Amino acid sequence: MKLTSAIMSLALALTVASCSTTPKSTQVRWETLGNESDESGNYYIERMTVSGDLDIDRLAFNQFARRMQTLNPADTLVEIMPGYYCIASPRFRSAENDTVVVDIRVYDHLRSICYAPDGFHTVKADGSTAPAVVEFASMTSSPSLYSTAELDRMPKAGEIYDFNESLKAETPGDYEAIPSFKKVTMLDGESDVAALQIVESPLPAENGEKYRITVKDNTVTVEAAPAFMKNARQRAENLVAGFKGDKVANALVEDEPDFRYRAVMIDISRNYQTPAEMRRVLDMLARYGFNHLHFHFSDDDAWRLDIPGLPELVEVGARRGYTFDDAEFIAQIHAGDGNPNSTVGTANGYFTQDDFIDMLRYADSLGIKVLPEVESPGHARAAIKAMEKRYRTTGDASMRLIEDGDSSVYTSAQSFHDNVMNPALESTYAFLEKVYDGIIDMYERAGVELPAIHIGGDEVPHGSWGGAPSVIKYKEENGIANDHDMHAVFNRRVSDYLASKGVKVSGWQEVVCGRTDDYNKAVSSNAYSVNSWTQSLTTPDAPSRQALDGNYPLILSNVNRFYLDMNASYHPDERGLTWSTPVDEFVSLGGYPEDLIVLKPGDREKIFGLSGQLFSETVRSAADMEMRLLPKMLGLAERAWNSTPTYTNADFNAVIGEREIPAWEAAGYNYHMRQPGVKVEDGKALMNAAYNGKGEIRYTVDGSEPTTSSALYTEPVAVPEGTTQIRAAYYLNGKRSVTTILWL
Repeated sequence: MKLTSAIMSLALALTVASCSTTPKSTQVRWETLGNESDESGNYYIERMTVSGDLDIDRLAFNQFARRMQTLNPADTLVEIMPGYYCIASPRFRSAENDTVVVDIRVYDHLRSICYAPDGFHTVKADGSTAPAVVEFASMTSSPSLYSTAELDRMPKAGEIYDFNESLKAETPGDYEAIPSFKKVTMLDGESDVAALQIVESPLPAENGEKYRITVKDNTVTVEAAPAFMKNARQRAENLVAGFKGDKVANALVEDEPDFRYRAVMIDISRNYQTPAEMRRVLDMLARYGFNHLHFHFSDDDAWRLDIPGLPELVEVGARRGYTFDDAEFIAQIHAGDGNPNSTVGTANGYFTQDDFIDMLRYADSLGIKVLPEVESPGHARAAIKAMEKRYRTTGDASMRLIEDGDSSVYTSAQSFHDNVMNPALESTYAFLEKVYDGIIDMYERAGVELPAIHIGGDEVPHGSWGGAPSVIKYKEENGIANDHDMHAVFNRRVSDYLASKGVKVSGWQEVVCGRTDDYNKAVSSNAYSVNSWTQSLTTPDAPSRQALDGNYPLILSNVNRFYLDMNASYHPDERGLTWSTPVDEFVSLGGYPEDLIVLKPGDREKIFGLSGQLFSETVRSAADMEMRLLPKMLGLAERAWNSTPTYTNADFNAVIGEREIPAWEAAGYNYHMRQPGVKVEDGKALMNAAYNGKGEIRYTVDGSEPTTSSALYTEPVAVPEGTTQIRAAYYLNGKRSVTTILWL
């Protein structure tokens, strides 16, 4: 007893000593003071109140690239690279201050919390870094924080109410699933749900993806061609898992997808996701009938796959932190804590070769092909910096992607000035061929099919090679008129190499835009797919039109329907980008081919498939990524399987609420919550929610944010006299929507 007490006392003393020596952290409170305009243009003031440990040299942070200036002349704002900044100020070390307020004028209007700064960390005089503790002030306390006199895009509480009312529907039947089945024929009798057994029965190979599921005599018989049995069995397992009650009516399901290519692109370059999380994504894709994962592992922001013989790609390209020269690792972008070796968050990490091979095999077990993307010649900053380290440390220039003496001046779509490979250097092709060979080798070691290699090809900025000596010389010697035609030379070169290895090529729409008949004939013969991401109804020579006319397999990937990284609404607290229109599950559900492209006779058969894209600039965790996918990707899944109308919005919403959300909860997935609607009639507030009213609505009438302790809505509420706003949030399974605000 005495010994136990002594041990406990010693442990307590050690704990106290440990706590007493814990270094004080730096705290940052961020807020916006509201959108303004003057003769210089649109702007807002963002305020950073810095406290705690002020014995710092600099405060660094990430923010989407904007023109900015500090308002206090004592403060200096430095752009380390576009999207990464630091503030230096003698005020940080001033003994008389326990807080320092830094005001920054940002030349733009702020619409969303996703455009606020992130990745705050401090830098000491010795160069050491530490994460700062950050608090974000509300952006919804006043409309001026997210709107202007001319434009207020906050979703209107009454319009949300009306839309939620339109979503009311009957409880879905046992055979209503996502994606929906082509044909369900009810049979006599019932089966015991608890006794159901799944058996497989092969069909001839010529049946393709056509399959049948028969529920009868307590047996679920799955009939499919061997190549597609995995996919059909997955559909059967999901169907059975959703049966309600002890008995289920017998039925025959006859089904097949309308498109051969059904994909989601996941970007792990900008913000990293682990192999374990990618397995969970693959499980999701399989559940909803997707048969391709478009794996976006390289970009300006990072390189996330180990390639045999090129260790610098991950040594430099998979690590981000505080640096001005990108010599040993990439300068931090989007998020992080300044430490390139940190394992916390999404800044650092990569797939080893074994990780990738394991993922390929797991995807194959689910009937999913993995399409790897090697971004080129643009979006290549991480690769360029990695190969520059190789050159500096070895003296070997055989893998360099740029050349000395290049005076080209350009700005990419993401504001970079140094992210394009040189297409006139033999070393560029030596590098890419080594990367391609390494990828091919990993697929062979995995024993799975490599459908194609996606070469990127998008957003090569104007002027990329205007000052590159080798490009200028190549143009003169080969009669190349401009950079657009030089890009074509690059595309043909890499396409020809892949063809020589028996590998198909894929690319973004820029690969086919404005190309000659000779080019199209050469490249399309080895093309696996072309992703068209722009709207195509109003432009006769739209990229999707050019892809079809050039005889390329077209993938409709439209930003205004299928970009899963767009915000679900213009609410300032919704996570996601805002440069296009909002995308939610109903927007993607409405993505019919005839609404995405002007179809000519015979065009529909040329459309290879549909793809959703999840670029990850605003993703900060695995749970955050899942929330962008669910339920948004379900509309895409329905349209990729069924190209003609199936569910109404109301029926679709009912299936999500009754069938899918319970499945996500059981598997531990995060998902997005639709916000409640609010309107006032005859002095009373009416509120409603999606998902057939499951969950609960909590509300306030005093301007405060609703919490789980706020008033529970059960019936129309008399609005107290003098109320200026009603706030409501929707809670379900421990998850919360953004706050709906009705200004009175």
